[in-house]
Amino acid sequence: MKNNSYDCLLIVDFGSQVTQLIARRLRELRVYCEIHPYQNVNEHLVGQLSPKAIVLSGGPDSVTRDGSPRAHPIIFELGVPLLGICYGQQVMMHQLGGEVKSGIGTAEFGKAFVESKNLSDFIKGWFVDQKEQVWMSHGDHVSSIAPGFEVFGFSPNAPYAIIGDTKRHFYAVQFHPEVHHTPNGRTLFENFISIANINQNWTMEAYREIAIKKIREKVGSKRVICGLSGGVDSSVAAVLIHEAIGDQLTCVFVDHGLLRQGEAEEVVTMFRENYNIPLIHADESGLFLDNLEGQSDPETKRKTIGRLFVDVFQKYANGIENADFLAQGTLYPDVIESVSFKGGPSVTIKSHHNVGGLPEKMGLKLLEPLRELFKDEVRALGRELKLPENFINRHPFPGPGLAIRCPGKITRHKLEILRKADAVYIDQIRKHGLYNEIWQAFVAILPVRTVGVMGDGRTYDYACILRAVTSVDGMTADYYPFSHKFLSETATRLINEVEGINRVTYDITSKPPGTIEWE
Repeated sequence: MKNNSYDCLLIVDFGSQVTQLIARRLRELRVYCEIHPYQNVNEHLVGQLSPKAIVLSGGPDSVTRDGSPRAHPIIFELGVPLLGICYGQQVMMHQLGGEVKSGIGTAEFGKAFVESKNLSDFIKGWFVDQKEQVWMSHGDHVSSIAPGFEVFGFSPNAPYAIIGDTKRHFYAVQFHPEVHHTPNGRTLFENFISIANINQNWTMEAYREIAIKKIREKVGSKRVICGLSGGVDSSVAAVLIHEAIGDQLTCVFVDHGLLRQGEAEEVVTMFRENYNIPLIHADESGLFLDNLEGQSDPETKRKTIGRLFVDVFQKYANGIENADFLAQGTLYPDVIESVSFKGGPSVTIKSHHNVGGLPEKMGLKLLEPLRELFKDEVRALGRELKLPENFINRHPFPGPGLAIRCPGKITRHKLEILRKADAVYIDQIRKHGLYNEIWQAFVAILPVRTVGVMGDGRTYDYACILRAVTSVDGMTADYYPFSHKFLSETATRLINEVEGINRVTYDITSKPPGTIEWE
């Protein structure tokens, strides 16, 4: 995505699960950045990006282990400012002449406090209250700094918690300034950006212009099929692509029988009435539900849905002359959780049916114009594209739909119960004016039935889970703190209005350790 109209910062990924948060913090500061795995960083890539600064991420490995990741030497030869974080600091020291040690007494996990030592523009605005709270997560530590470096901060188990070579503008920290648990971490990024003299001019307006140009260059005169789910992501992708290539785009809305109550009609109506985009409504619910009937394994469900999506799009692609691309609303968090971005070393959490490219048998190339955006950035792009505000603020809905909110075996009967329960729950949230305060809310039906009493009779029906979380980008999340009055009222409505449910619980797990969805 590099474009001469704005500066680029390169993030070298050594496999940390929070590398993407570095990008989030920088983008919040209107700095364009790209994450690339360490093994892909070479003279060619650096020449393409022309980065004005480089950040080395954390990672799970140890620089003391033979064969562990290293930074390409060109990084230290470019003459641009560097910032090493955790493993990134250790790599810098190891490769520039310092020393890193492992063993007892070197580890530090969780909250810690750093004290100041010496002054620097890099720590401007820090240590106003003597100590700064930070978040540590390291097994090794730097035991000797490289020539030219000095210490700006230390903690009990990290004597070189903040270091820098002010002549070369190389800086490094042992903690993670990108996480919320380092309250003033943003200040360090601001200082680094200032030192690097990077223009903070990256906006959704800029992204829109560049994305449209890239879509036109990639597609040419060919036609594009867009997989429209009706959610914010695919809808923003569709409108963006339509702005770029007009009637070369055809949207295919697949009703897989796993949508929320009334959703298919709502999506078709909205697009046909508001946008002059060719739309095919493919009702394939029977195909999907027949193949999913009785399936209980989460990955089997996702892969079955993914396989069927490929088959369905192949079917409709064959009817569109010169169709050469399949467009999807894949986002950055989807990519990171499925496989590390651009081939990096991060760990796979779960597969996503719309990530990873298309099977060759389809004969279609993949077009994912939102692949490097977070959810809040997609909403901002939606506003830039003039999508209706009430639509932009819709809660995220997963591609596999209700299939992953139905742990255990999938049946048509359980899905119908789930649809009704979800509709009641969302109605409650809207009635209490809470919808826009919540990132995502839904009901999951559990694969257990429980004994209950209704009237004078015994019931033996399903238990359900209510889930509601707050988040910024979907990478981390906290449960929403409903009042007991709200939960009691909602449980009463669910049991009274939804036949098949006799027990209601509320999930208060954060992400991590849980995920937002149940499967």
